[in-house]
Amino acid sequence: MGQSTSIDWDSALHRARTHAPFLARALDRQPDLAALLAAGKAENALQWARAQGDGADAEVALRRERLALAAALAVGDLAGAFPLTQVVGELTAFADRALDRAIRTAIAERTGSDAADGFIALALGKQGAGELNYSSDIDPILLFDRERLARRANDDPGEAAQRYARRVVALLSTSTAEGYALRVDLRLRPASEISPLCVPVGSALAHYQGAALAWERAAFTRARAAAGDIAAGENFLAAIRPFVWRGQLDFGAVEEIRALTLRIRESHEGPALPGPGFDVKRGRGGIREIEFYAQTHQLIHGGRDSSLRVRGTRPALDALAAAGWTTAENARILGESYDRLREVEHRLQMVHDRQTHALPEGEALDNVAQLDGLADGAALVDELTELTARTGRIYEELIGARKPAPVPVAMPASAMAQQLGSLGFDEPEVLAERIESWRDGRHAAIRSPQAVAAWDRLAPALITAMAQSDDPLRAITRWERVIENVPSAITTFRLLDARPDLIARLVAALTLTPVLADELARKPELLDTLIDKDALDLPGDTQAIMARMRGAAIRADYEALLDAIRVITGEIRFALGIQLIEGLADPLAIARSLSRTAEAALTLAADATVQEFAAKHGRIADSELLILGLGRLGGGALTHASDLDIVYLFTGDFSAQSDGDRPLGATTYYNRLASRVSAALSVPTAQGALYEVDTRLRPQGNQGPLAVSCEAFGKYQREAAWTWEHMALARARVLYGSPSARAELDAVLAQVLHAPRDKAELRAAVLGMRSEMARHKHPGGPVDAKLTRGGLVDIEFLVHYLQLKGETADGAPLAEAVPHALDPDLAAALAGLADAGLLPADLAAPHALMSRMLVAGRLLAPDGREPPASGARALARACGCASYDALLEAFDAARQKVAGVWKQILGTNILETEQENPA
Repeated sequence: MGQSTSIDWDSALHRARTHAPFLARALDRQPDLAALLAAGKAENALQWARAQGDGADAEVALRRERLALAAALAVGDLAGAFPLTQVVGELTAFADRALDRAIRTAIAERTGSDAADGFIALALGKQGAGELNYSSDIDPILLFDRERLARRANDDPGEAAQRYARRVVALLSTSTAEGYALRVDLRLRPASEISPLCVPVGSALAHYQGAALAWERAAFTRARAAAGDIAAGENFLAAIRPFVWRGQLDFGAVEEIRALTLRIRESHEGPALPGPGFDVKRGRGGIREIEFYAQTHQLIHGGRDSSLRVRGTRPALDALAAAGWTTAENARILGESYDRLREVEHRLQMVHDRQTHALPEGEALDNVAQLDGLADGAALVDELTELTARTGRIYEELIGARKPAPVPVAMPASAMAQQLGSLGFDEPEVLAERIESWRDGRHAAIRSPQAVAAWDRLAPALITAMAQSDDPLRAITRWERVIENVPSAITTFRLLDARPDLIARLVAALTLTPVLADELARKPELLDTLIDKDALDLPGDTQAIMARMRGAAIRADYEALLDAIRVITGEIRFALGIQLIEGLADPLAIARSLSRTAEAALTLAADATVQEFAAKHGRIADSELLILGLGRLGGGALTHASDLDIVYLFTGDFSAQSDGDRPLGATTYYNRLASRVSAALSVPTAQGALYEVDTRLRPQGNQGPLAVSCEAFGKYQREAAWTWEHMALARARVLYGSPSARAELDAVLAQVLHAPRDKAELRAAVLGMRSEMARHKHPGGPVDAKLTRGGLVDIEFLVHYLQLKGETADGAPLAEAVPHALDPDLAAALAGLADAGLLPADLAAPHALMSRMLVAGRLLAPDGREPPASGARALARACGCASYDALLEAFDAARQKVAGVWKQILGTNILETEQENPA
């Protein structure tokens, strides 16, 4: 910042008189005020300024008060006596007073009474937010209630309201010998092109409930009843609250908001970088972008999170960070930058009392900088260049997604209708028109003559293949989404035409599994995975995947790495999905590959986040972050639908402090760091989302801190944890941490898992939990290998029961006699428990079958529902069965086997229980 943090009235007055002609004139016209300021009597100066508004003539009094306040606040600001919040707050309070007085004056001139019943002034923009600047317009919306409006008996309420509105504008905006009070802009009112200056309340309600646009929602995040009939204004805002703060935001609404932010960026024609002509309000990284960043997040999340419904930009950023919708660091950068940009905006406007936001040229730029307390204009430009680069990058994270492609426009039907009819399509003429519209030049994918020719060659074979699928219209619709988004498809068209076998692969991806089809629609570049034969090989080990992710980063920075992690993870997941539906790899190998990919992403993201965090807060001696994987992640066997179940821990003394420039206590340090790691793994970037992160298995679940010390974790598990939490630990695996820290946590886990237990209580707890789960979570369909009784959940309960029981068949300690019986990998644990004489060895085959069903079913039969015919064949093939009927028979036999083992070990008949309690 240009000025010193100490208060210097002499310097402020000198700079005001030397560099701001408007302030010099204002001080000369008000010598009493100038004397108070020279004496450093800040509050007395403000009181003197406010008193200028006490005159009987409203037009004169308001202008004098405005001039006095502008001078007092400007000098106090330059002196460092008034913080920005006080400056904008005083200016806003004056605007509210002035608007209210103008309304009451206009009504009194007509009626003889200054009662403002039925006349409402809603403040929007900076006035609504309490953030007015020195030369800002006010943007009120004036409304009136026909039944309650104060007026003469013979006056029509509509005509009276317009008369009052015109007089209010004149009282505030007309330039006289005393100057002006406030510039008034009424264009934010509903349908301003055709509506009167003052809008009936009923018409306004109808507009906002049915015809309003996204920018109007954004404007109303700052709205408040500011003048006139305040109570009526508050009632109106309450009535339209559902319009502003929607409980649910559909995808189309999110895209509308994103498109609006893009239009704001693209409509600005000034210089892209700070320098002469750069607009601190509208330029890249400027005031408007910071405001819209806050407003957009508020619109998206504020319907569900009432803590975000605040008006000011700084309060909004703080609320977003507190609620976890943006990072604390982003909120800090944007907030501090916003304050500084507002200060520079004020300096620009102080010079001549003009509503300007652009940096001037030459000596005028030096003059503004020197008014601010800087050496020259170059110093100001350098500061703003660095500042707007930071804020611009954060804003671009918000608007970085690809703009929606235009909707295709139908063209006249072609001869294709005859082919479509012969292929069995209903309404072939309508469909032909739709397909013809793809080549009308509106899609970049089929725009050039070469692309059109390539598409014409490919279309008959592709449409024939789609017609032979289980759901031809779905295939066409999903393909249409792909070509709407892909920037260029001529190479893809030509390769598909040259290699017809790839057409079947593409159609399978479009029709067999909505997961892969949706991925293609969101990221059409994944089509390369269908064409590149190497992409259909299983990925290497974790280190190889990490190397691939690092290599994909386009820059050596944190954001680029997170993007690269998302790109490579998406490519691998898509390729593994294609391998699964085509039977090119065992679903068990695919599950292990998905797990390795997640571990690689987690490790890289955590490493980078730890380094970024340490750069600001330092490190804590003899302490580090640990990440524990549980569930299918801990067991090393993810599906395409798996969340990442993780628990954050840390080693060392919880009372220690970090050694950085901004030190934090250990608990705060690691909880913030854990939150950043979760964000790195889950928050969408320009390259999309990565994983859903589930941390509810931590001590005390969502009620507990995100990260706890290993010591506290062990104490909780030993003294307070439920049996189900110990069962979850049986599949725990340390995924992140140094070898010594991993060993420390492994020792804690071993102590918990190997602790002696009352066997009768353990059995009762296991049976109770499984019975409760069966009552509340029913199978989704006939191939739900997870929840169906005799399925994977029952195998997991058996394994964890025997692991926690902790003895071999001979009564020896299980951990010592057969350590691999405690492996978090269920397949390895089953083998170990068989070696220990606790389970039959042939239970491994039912487990393998149902694991394959689960992994494949997440793509081909979501939730275990009955798949379509081609999906059923693919599911059977993935599970090693000749047909779908053979798969159902094998599944039933596997369940019978599991039920028999369950009855032998736990003494209940789970299949009879299922018949008594059908889903």
